[in-house]
Amino acid sequence: MQLVEPRPARPLPIRITPLIDVVFILLVFFMLTSRLLPVGLLELDNRTSGTPVTGGTPLPQLLVGPDGQVSWDGRTLPLAELVAALQAKQVTEVNLATTATTGLGVFTRTLSTLDQVDIAAHWQRQNPGSRQHD
Repeated sequence: MQLVEPRPARPLPIRITPLIDVVFILLVFFMLTSRLLPVGLLELDNRTSGTPVTGGTPLPQLLVGPDGQVSWDGRTLPLAELVAALQAKQVTEVNLATTATTGLGVFTRTLSTLDQVDIAAHWQRQNPGSRQHD
């Protein structure tokens, strides 16, 4: 015979406060350790620095202006005319440069247009203090 009746089993309550504290600490940790990149920059693969210099014809130099016009061979052409001229000369690779005031949207549009017609564009980022050598 039992003198004391056993207590009914009741579920233990889950305390949320320590869980919220841990999640908050993790959030702060990841916010402090993550590297935030500026949204206005576009990372490009730059393969021009490691390639050896070889003989042959040099690649055409294209200069993209802020208005979307591209300078090549002493002429300034709209992008559509430039693509037609490059295809007429059977050019498959070009070196692409931008002026200091060329916007990211103009550069991206030029780069994607050249890519759509299978013209490989190489672009090298210039440091603000460096001069461009021809």
